Amino acid sequence: MITRSSGILMHITSLPSSYGIGTFGKEAYEFVDFLVKAGQKYWQLLPLGATGYGDSPYQSFSAFAGNPYFIDFEWLEKDGLLEKEDYIHLDFGKDREKVDYEKIFKNKRIVLRKAFENGKEKYEEELKSFQKENNDWVEDYALYMAVKNEFQLKPWQEWDEDIKLRKEEVVKHYKEILKEEINYWVFLQLLFFKQWGNLKQYANEKGIRIIGDIPIYVAEDSADTWANSEIFLLDEEKKPIKVAGCPPDAFSETGQLWGNPIYRWDDLEKTGYGWWIQRIKGSYKLYDVLRIDHFRGFESFWQVSYGEETAVNGEWVKGPGSKLFHAIKKSLGEIDVIAEDLGYLTQEVINFREETGYPGMKVLQFAFDTREESDYLPHNYDENCIVYTGTHDNDTACGWFENTKKSDVDFAIKYLNLNEEEGYHWGFIRGAWSSIGNLVVAQMQDFLGLGTEARMNIPSTIGGNWQWRVKKEDLTDELAKKIDTITKLYGR
Repeated sequence: MITRSSGILMHITSLPSSYGIGTFGKEAYEFVDFLVKAGQKYWQLLPLGATGYGDSPYQSFSAFAGNPYFIDFEWLEKDGLLEKEDYIHLDFGKDREKVDYEKIFKNKRIVLRKAFENGKEKYEEELKSFQKENNDWVEDYALYMAVKNEFQLKPWQEWDEDIKLRKEEVVKHYKEILKEEINYWVFLQLLFFKQWGNLKQYANEKGIRIIGDIPIYVAEDSADTWANSEIFLLDEEKKPIKVAGCPPDAFSETGQLWGNPIYRWDDLEKTGYGWWIQRIKGSYKLYDVLRIDHFRGFESFWQVSYGEETAVNGEWVKGPGSKLFHAIKKSLGEIDVIAEDLGYLTQEVINFREETGYPGMKVLQFAFDTREESDYLPHNYDENCIVYTGTHDNDTACGWFENTKKSDVDFAIKYLNLNEEEGYHWGFIRGAWSSIGNLVVAQMQDFLGLGTEARMNIPSTIGGNWQWRVKKEDLTDELAKKIDTITKLYGR
């Protein structure tokens, strides 16, 4: 149950680290300590899945597996799986404020292979136990990654026909010839879940709850689509018939063409939504609260024919609605969910979210369009909502003031009584923190007063996203005290 409180949004990738990308290492524990000093109760993350095309956490190779990039070398060294010489001289990128994914991809794998060679016998029994506990997904994922490497990282639709179609004798053949490679990918998941479990336990013991994020859809090139192709709208050759997106909106004149396969919701209903229940259950092994991305897609979703170049020529199709969430509640009981209900909302979508009882989202950056009265203005909130200054898809608060039309900026200044001495970004945060919404969250970039250069993602673009990193020296006690003061002032 979410009561009046606040939190900070920053992904693991954005943590400081000497090795090119944030990890579950000591800096993550120090950030938990920062959150405690800042009087926060929540740490919100982006999806923790293994990233694929475009390095987007919303295009993962698995809805269940964790990202091996987050495995910390120094913890592996303490566990006797690595020597410092194994990783200290490798180039993981020189820019402390940006992730260089190409170098991470190339060099992190070298180190993780060494850890596997050093640890596979030591962890043999633990590995078997982990595989048994996670047999509903980890074997398919590990096989998928092993075969993917065998086919030079090509998408599974471009593999040989027999393994693409998962013919039984061929699957058995690959399991035999790639046994060592399969064990490697299972081993990485064991390390991921061990290190994340320790970090999450530390956060929870300090009074910090973790808000996780799951995309409504899975990637076309993923273990999920390959191993469970019957629940997706694919043709006989396993190519998508329709793909997901959203129609033209404030972010994009041509809409957003995500390209994810569409679910066969009728077939899922016949199985009691088993795959989705399994997915939600798996997510609660990782998180305390779940933000479900594109929640409105459960009521009705925008689908576009495969091969279209934009999302303009699509159509709305009815989703499973409340039937899915009744099945989830029946199986798992009451769960803490944040419904990402942004975008084009019909009365049916609003009724659906209200029926579930889950809080929706209010984004302050969307409040000040002078052309119309906005639901995102704080005086229109009710308590059962989650208020954001901006999400990972928005500009930073400072970037918003720089790049938004003058009439909207003037309205925000007048409405929030902003002044330059305080800093517009602090006034924006104050506007969210003082609202009636039960939970408020701001990006770390907004507390630091960073501009567009620190933006996490620009929707409908590929390249240059998901790279921002915080500098260790910016997470000061002085900043924590300032956040704590405003948090206490507004009873959070």
